[in-house]
Amino acid sequence: MGWWPFSKRSKRQGFFAKEAQTLVLRAKFDAAQSTSDNRRHWANADGLSADAAASAEVRRTLRNRSRYEVANNSYARGIVLTLANDVIGTGPRLQMLLANGDSAEANQTIEREFAAWAKAVDLPAKLRTMRMARAQDGEAFAVLFSNDALDSPVKLDLKLIEAEQVTAAMSQSARSDGIDGIVFDEFGNPKEYHVLKQHPGGGKGGLDAKVEKVPAASMIHWFRADRPGQSRGLPDILPALPLFAQLRRYTLAVIAAAESAANIAIFMKTTAPAGGEAAEVEPMATMEFEPNMAVFGPEGWEPTQIRAEQPATTYGEFKREILNEIARCLNMPYNIAACNSSGYNYSSGRLDHQTYFKSIRVDQAHCEAVVLDRILTAWLAEAVKVFGLGELEDATHQWFWDGHEHVDPAKEAAAQEKRLGNHTTTLAHEYARAGKDWETELRQRAKEVTLMKELGLTTAQAVPAPAKPESADDEEGQKEQDAQDNGSRAA
Repeated sequence: MGWWPFSKRSKRQGFFAKEAQTLVLRAKFDAAQSTSDNRRHWANADGLSADAAASAEVRRTLRNRSRYEVANNSYARGIVLTLANDVIGTGPRLQMLLANGDSAEANQTIEREFAAWAKAVDLPAKLRTMRMARAQDGEAFAVLFSNDALDSPVKLDLKLIEAEQVTAAMSQSARSDGIDGIVFDEFGNPKEYHVLKQHPGGGKGGLDAKVEKVPAASMIHWFRADRPGQSRGLPDILPALPLFAQLRRYTLAVIAAAESAANIAIFMKTTAPAGGEAAEVEPMATMEFEPNMAVFGPEGWEPTQIRAEQPATTYGEFKREILNEIARCLNMPYNIAACNSSGYNYSSGRLDHQTYFKSIRVDQAHCEAVVLDRILTAWLAEAVKVFGLGELEDATHQWFWDGHEHVDPAKEAAAQEKRLGNHTTTLAHEYARAGKDWETELRQRAKEVTLMKELGLTTAQAVPAPAKPESADDEEGQKEQDAQDNGSRAA
């Protein structure tokens, strides 16, 4: 629709401009059209809100099916375990960054005592369980409470509960300020959680079980909000649930077909035409064979063997593609999901892992903000009294996680040396990438250097000499191999 200037326009132009104003311009998108081809495909699309779409009944069905797949599908169990091990690893390590007063001593005391407390409550194992629960259940809950029986000066402890226990019991009236067991304040912040004391699926559980009201300050709720306003979590492997089922059904069907073909040694078929005469044979009759025996079949019948058509040559390719699609919703490459890197070269493995490692770092940062910082705040509130630390002003800190091993340690060490040499990195950053505290490592290194001097050892003697190529041809061949790997990946 054109634009008409207000000055120097004719009556005829003004007439057309007036007529044009009555036209309505409608933009069209192919995906917004309902046709006979796509009507069934989009039949289940709805306009429900995040909480309405993830209702209690929907989440219960998804949890049960997800748990079933993880319990019975080896790939599903391995993917969830690998994800938890890669995100949590052996557990996070705390570094305090107090900068006032006797900060060095206070930092060491807090770090040492928190590590001892984490070991006493088995914090790494609980965090791994929470990450697995988030993957298969969609959310993980942990209650902070005081455990007098804990073998630690700080009695803070974590109790993990399953998602079914956080719910609104049927005996309670529906609340406008709550979403399935979570009560919110006027600003949308969780105020309290209604927790069933017994699991509804247990022997003593049920919807009429007693409900305990847990304040939000004592509850940790870890889930990923995929939509604004989402209050409860959905399984991370939700999009892959139908694919897991297809993978298992296809595998069982292939095995059944192969077994059926292998179980029938000889199949008899008649050569007589329709209406012709052939010796009478009972349908589905069987005949036992012995080794090296001569067998004469009935007149008009020809023995044959059933050819095994399964597994087909595309069986492995199908499993590879469907596993790749399953792992995509977790940003996990195929070789990690399948635990098989036979089809990878060096460059492919490095490139495919970049997205996965970024996803792991995002998960770890989310865990720090939602879980670990909450735990540390509650722990410090009790620790300052137990250890006489006084007021901790500006108690900044950071968390260290397990580093990821490099495929080629020699190349990584050379790159690290270059980064430090041109001042594009720091020792703190390099140690953090390996999941280590740079201050602790440098103090340990200083002790080692001092002891080496005392024993009359030199650094060159203490460090093994790097392996040298046997010949210049070997070194040149390695360079050519690296170039081929990069070229094949680019292609």
